[in-house]
Amino acid sequence: MRRPLTLLLTAALIGAVLGLTPAHGAPPPKPVRAAAAGDQPHASYWYPNSILDWDPATDPDARFNRSRVPLRPRTSDPALKANANARSGEGGVTALVSFGPTSNNPSQGALDPNYYAFGHWQYVDKLVFWGGSAGEGLILAPNATVIDAAHRNGVKVYGTVFFPPTAYGGQIQWVRDFVQKSGSTYPVAAKLAQVAQTYGFDGWFINQETAGGDATLATELRNAMRYARGLGPVEFMWYDAMTESGSVSWQDALTGANDAFLQEGAQRTSDSMFLDFGWSSAGLDSSRTFARSLGRSEYELAAGIDTEANGYNTSVPWSSVFPAGQKHVTSLGIYRPEWTYNSSTGRADSHTREARYWDGANADPSDTTTTSSWKGLAHYIPESSAVTAKPFVTSFNAGQGDFYNARGTRVSSTGWNNLSLQDVPPTYRWLVASTGTRLTPSVDFTDAYEGGSSLRLTGTLDAVNTVRLYQTKLPVAADTKLSVVVKTPAAGPTRLKAAVSFTDAPTAFTTLDLGSTSGSGWETKTLDLSAFAGRTVAQIGLQTAGTDPSYDIRVGQLAVYDGTVDSAAAPTGVTVLGATDVSGTRKTLRLGWTPSATGSVHHYEVHRRNPDGTRTFLGATPNDAYFVPRLDRVGTEGTTTLDVEAVSTEYGRSPVATTTVSWSGTAPETNLALNRPATASGQCNSSETPAKAVNGTVNGGNTDKWCTLTIDKWLEVDLGSARALTRFTVRHAAAGGENASWNTRDFTIQVRSSTADPWTTAATVTGNTAAVTTHPVSVTARYARLQINRPTQTTDPAARIYQFEAWGP
Repeated sequence: MRRPLTLLLTAALIGAVLGLTPAHGAPPPKPVRAAAAGDQPHASYWYPNSILDWDPATDPDARFNRSRVPLRPRTSDPALKANANARSGEGGVTALVSFGPTSNNPSQGALDPNYYAFGHWQYVDKLVFWGGSAGEGLILAPNATVIDAAHRNGVKVYGTVFFPPTAYGGQIQWVRDFVQKSGSTYPVAAKLAQVAQTYGFDGWFINQETAGGDATLATELRNAMRYARGLGPVEFMWYDAMTESGSVSWQDALTGANDAFLQEGAQRTSDSMFLDFGWSSAGLDSSRTFARSLGRSEYELAAGIDTEANGYNTSVPWSSVFPAGQKHVTSLGIYRPEWTYNSSTGRADSHTREARYWDGANADPSDTTTTSSWKGLAHYIPESSAVTAKPFVTSFNAGQGDFYNARGTRVSSTGWNNLSLQDVPPTYRWLVASTGTRLTPSVDFTDAYEGGSSLRLTGTLDAVNTVRLYQTKLPVAADTKLSVVVKTPAAGPTRLKAAVSFTDAPTAFTTLDLGSTSGSGWETKTLDLSAFAGRTVAQIGLQTAGTDPSYDIRVGQLAVYDGTVDSAAAPTGVTVLGATDVSGTRKTLRLGWTPSATGSVHHYEVHRRNPDGTRTFLGATPNDAYFVPRLDRVGTEGTTTLDVEAVSTEYGRSPVATTTVSWSGTAPETNLALNRPATASGQCNSSETPAKAVNGTVNGGNTDKWCTLTIDKWLEVDLGSARALTRFTVRHAAAGGENASWNTRDFTIQVRSSTADPWTTAATVTGNTAAVTTHPVSVTARYARLQINRPTQTTDPAARIYQFEAWGP
């Protein structure tokens, strides 16, 4: 059954198409741009005529959509491929991925840890930033975060040009607008080249499915693509829908009806073609022969598979594309691999599904044995690695997290996503060799050295374990060093060694012992590689030895660099480009600055200075502009100082550059504990968590509370930074509709500004019987603690707290 790409749009996109489609012949609505200077910038999207008005000098979002990470070269040593069946130098993978609706792709991430943070770049050659709809815009440029992450992994990124069928709002006039001419030029095609060059991505995926065309229109489409390519560098991938006659008739192959969209005589029209999903074995064989006859590689053809609905349960005739023991017939085009995220129940489940999708049923790319027809992409495609130049630094930052750490210190407790900050993921997920029990590697989101995650090794250690992590191509000089940042539960031996191999013997590891730790914090172990000068590192891994029934170690950073850790110069000219007042105590901001004059910068970090002398992380970007999604006023402060510092590619930090933001009016009181991170001595059951005491509600029934039966009963809330507090309010059992005899009788409220400070008592209560109690205070603190000494009016041992509120300006 024919399934053109447009019919496979997500429900959200289809809703946009059906709900916003203009009447036939009516001009489409112009895409909405940021109205206020401090508002959220988004990825750019247009119609063919509206893109003609685009000018990066006047588009307020353009500066925020620029990628600063160039496309990195990749290496793929056939001797180091994980799976014996995978074939090097043959078919590749193009992935069509929707990261959000066309009109709602934030330019630089967001304060939400829930995001498709793709982590298997090693199997992908091109990523198409999928989108476009009749009601929002037909031309969608990728946002900066996706370009940054892809390029850091050596993956090209394409934007999308989507002309939907008439049933989904398509109008043939839009196609004619796309190929309009001015003299001998094609203005819309010229804009596509300008957008790609301005934003720093690599090309465009052209999906023309609107009926009503003719041969002349088809010819002009080819001419427009060739014109844009001549303005270069910009590439094109053509989707098999429109034929040379102008009709929409999917060929499912490269044929005489569509070959001119790939190659026309001596003229190269597009760089590759995505074949629709109905292909057959015979059709792919003939496509290979046809491509070769045109002087083109069969691997410039991508046989499309649709995994949006069923993911790795999709039926695919794999042997038609990747026959066992024979050369690949074509490349592979994957439609919507983000099924692994969209179908999941949470982050852990999403990672499990992604591993199954890419690495195979055993989460081991070297062992793809399964009774399922879906063996995983690692079964066919060898890993590629962009770790080809020094310095190489990874903190195993996945590009999302529930907090943000810098050098092991918590600088934000707010969830976030930002793929611009994603480190190159391990090449092998996971390869562990052991003669005994294999340890389990994982990306751990409970602790980090830099960012929101780290590498964790756990399990029973009863034999040597060698964990292959990265394939590399790193030349060793006389001053090259390898550093490893580790964290153990307690002081003692790490039982861990760094493992490196070299290109002259790529499978033979040399190990360097990391010794012992002196405590339970992050510690840096720096190893001298000068003895290997003149050789080139081919792999970096870890090796454990010894015995430990509950082995548990975190690796916060791996780095290979020369000499000492370099820093970049500070940025200059930090400027507030615009601000939007969300409330009297909250703003959004657009910041800009002049990049560091010297030094190589990985990213810039933005912090706010707090009244107590601490700093809070607000976000980071490789760019020279950043959108601050939330700046909260602390107490009654009249101004807030913002710091911007450069973090070098070796993770040295520059001096800060500053700017100041002013607040107006009197700050109103707000509940500063609302939805903040809360911990407790325990909980009565899985539903009565500490978070229920700071969720702002008391009317959700008897489980809309925190409850504990522990002997020592306490609830603690982290306000994020030291805040001026004017009162606490506690809502006890009867406030939620329970028996008044269960209201808390005796309790104290304690505060402190840092975890290193002792608790001080802000309020003491004995003999309470009320359902709601209010306790005026005049203190400044980051942490507030409710210590319950007698939980009820009776001998009932359970503490029941429906809300614990900390109020202040």
